[in-house]
Amino acid sequence: MTAFSLEPAQLTWCGELRALAAERLRPLADKGEPGHVNRALVAELGALGLLSRLFTSGALDLCLMRESLAHACTEAETALALQGLGAHPVHAHGTAAQRARWLPGVVAGTTVAAFALSEPDAGSDAAALTLTATPSAGAVATPPGPVALDADPDGGSGWRLTGEKCWISNAPEADFYTVFARTTPGAGARGVTAFLVPADRPGLSGSPLDMLSPHPIGALAFDAVPVTAADVLGAPDRGFRVAMDTLNLFRPSVGAFAVGMAQAALDAAVAHTTSRDAFGGKLRDLQTVAHQVAEMSLRTEAARLMVYAAATAYDEGAPDVPRRAAMAKLLATETAQYVVDRAVQLHGARALRRGHLLEHLYREVRAPRVYEGASEVQRGIIAKELYRTHDTTTEEAGT
Repeated sequence: MTAFSLEPAQLTWCGELRALAAERLRPLADKGEPGHVNRALVAELGALGLLSRLFTSGALDLCLMRESLAHACTEAETALALQGLGAHPVHAHGTAAQRARWLPGVVAGTTVAAFALSEPDAGSDAAALTLTATPSAGAVATPPGPVALDADPDGGSGWRLTGEKCWISNAPEADFYTVFARTTPGAGARGVTAFLVPADRPGLSGSPLDMLSPHPIGALAFDAVPVTAADVLGAPDRGFRVAMDTLNLFRPSVGAFAVGMAQAALDAAVAHTTSRDAFGGKLRDLQTVAHQVAEMSLRTEAARLMVYAAATAYDEGAPDVPRRAAMAKLLATETAQYVVDRAVQLHGARALRRGHLLEHLYREVRAPRVYEGASEVQRGIIAKELYRTHDTTTEEAGT
């Protein structure tokens, strides 16, 4: 299989996912309360076996799931993605005990996960984190169950987390958080550690933020929250790798989410311009309209192919994954913004009525250009990788 075509079985599966999203997930999404975790929807994703695929399949499979779900139910897509984002560090870097304790609930849809990286003054710059993990002799946690403030069973002294996180999806309603904190001051990216922090840990509190989002987004406050070696994901001072490994996987799939929305908007535009009478004919008969629809289709397909290529590169362990992942997210999210905006323009005022598909997509499509690294950050990553490759090639050539 190449990065530019899908097998018949994959195409069939994508069609089945779109049908499931429309028939079984859309009704549950409609019953959800905006700004809160829709636990019934998450549980249904688990019952359908989709959450388990987050940890048993590759990046391309993840992209196909997100694109297909987004076409019919963006809320289901987002619920699935947030489970993966919050729990992937546990799956990929956690201990056997951590995985056994938390992943079964994530897969079943009964345990809600969250990825806590951003801070009030450190959004896309993960190396600038200020949430502090201060060494604290005797601070220990023994999940599951209450925190026990006695000796660390692994012989370590533990830490106390102090500071804030902000713009955290699923906060403050998640059951556990993957938290990134500074364990070595002044060390930049090399001084960050990833911790698995249960929501009921003493000193941890959260508050919702009033955001343009159907799922909760909140702030977390850490008041000397105790953590120990048993809570570390990966290794101390190696949390930046955990964060980047997770983002390199999920950035192309953010692009897949965007492609799904773009395709839904394009489909709506084709249907509307075919049926809408205007100026003695159909809208589609106007060359200016037909050319706009053609441009929307062109950009959507180009974004889709770049997303698939980036996902395939990840699955094959290619060395240029950071650049490809950044390109895929950048192109797809910017494309989706364009396509949805054009679709709204072609529909006219009706697209702005509350409850219209395009009104919904118009609100949903803006955020992906910001989260998991804004478009400007993606351009920075692409440029950095290009110059790094140039410098390495020049050194090897001895010029």
